[in-house]
Amino acid sequence: MNEMSEKASDDGQPAAKIDVPKERQFVGLDAYRKAIDACDVVVITGPPGYRPLHFEYAVNAGKHVFMEKPVATDPAGVRRVLASAEEAKKKNLKVGVGLQRRHQPSYQEAIKRINDGEIGDLVTLRCYWNGSHPAKQPFDRGSLSELEYQVRNWYFFAWLSGDHICEQHVHNLDVCNWIKNGHPVEAQGMGGRQVRTGKEYGNIFDHHAVEFTYADGTRMFSQCRQIPGCTNEVAEHAHGTKGVVNLNGQHAELIVGKDRKWHASGGDAGYKNNAYQIEHDTLFDAIRNDKPYNEAEYGAHSTMTGILGRMATYSGQKIKWDQAMKLHKPMTTDAESWDAEAPVKVGDDGRYAIAVPGVTKFV
Repeated sequence: MNEMSEKASDDGQPAAKIDVPKERQFVGLDAYRKAIDACDVVVITGPPGYRPLHFEYAVNAGKHVFMEKPVATDPAGVRRVLASAEEAKKKNLKVGVGLQRRHQPSYQEAIKRINDGEIGDLVTLRCYWNGSHPAKQPFDRGSLSELEYQVRNWYFFAWLSGDHICEQHVHNLDVCNWIKNGHPVEAQGMGGRQVRTGKEYGNIFDHHAVEFTYADGTRMFSQCRQIPGCTNEVAEHAHGTKGVVNLNGQHAELIVGKDRKWHASGGDAGYKNNAYQIEHDTLFDAIRNDKPYNEAEYGAHSTMTGILGRMATYSGQKIKWDQAMKLHKPMTTDAESWDAEAPVKVGDDGRYAIAVPGVTKFV
């Protein structure tokens, strides 16, 4: 045991179980290779722009994987993840993705009731991740190289985070895809930078509103906003010909007419209902008992839903899924040196080019 774990063992803290000597501590853009080589199960939680690279390496190395959402930030990355997911199946590797609502009992019950027809035929979907500023604050530039500066501020660069429509709102979009058992075929929307306009905020928007259309014509109306002083809501709503299901993480309800026919509360409170714990328990159960387990495909499709919405808001155009998925030029980099060129260039004024609807092309 190292010095940290020996000290922790005296006060009974969980760190007493940690054994990470110096030879298993790695730093730098190439550290993922050494860390993955040294373990049996990989947890991938770095900036999303690097997630396809890290997932690909882990699968090629024959490792089971849990990776956070979103699983990519551009169509090239989504295709890369889907290819690695197929390889993982061939190797019988288990893959979990951090879209924990899929493991929350209240969500599972609500969506079963929708599929059983308790709100009638599905008419439309609505979903929201509206709040104030993100918890992450900009990191000072100091003497950092341009690439390291952007990676340290990964949330505020679209090539690294996918913008907040992809990085956070993906949870709500995933619930709608889950209900539809598929993904949208096109999107149109609007967005911009209304209040978060400083150069320290990279090149992402602070609000997006998108209308998604599924293959059968069902519409899903999506909003995500990071503007203080506005109405906050993180929720999903499914409207049917007979009633509605309302979900907001902590509570779920099914209403027909004026009657509340079913409800559940508690959300993530308590171990048994803690979706964050359940998703890991389920993955490790699949590993230990050799059960089929691969969440990468729906994780990639829900990620691509966020990317599709971003393309629509950045360009101001109606974007089709198949059209977007064929784009070959990646936004990201596989660079493993901080001195490498950053995918996004900074201007002489210290600012980064911002998408302009009606001008920006989705390439």
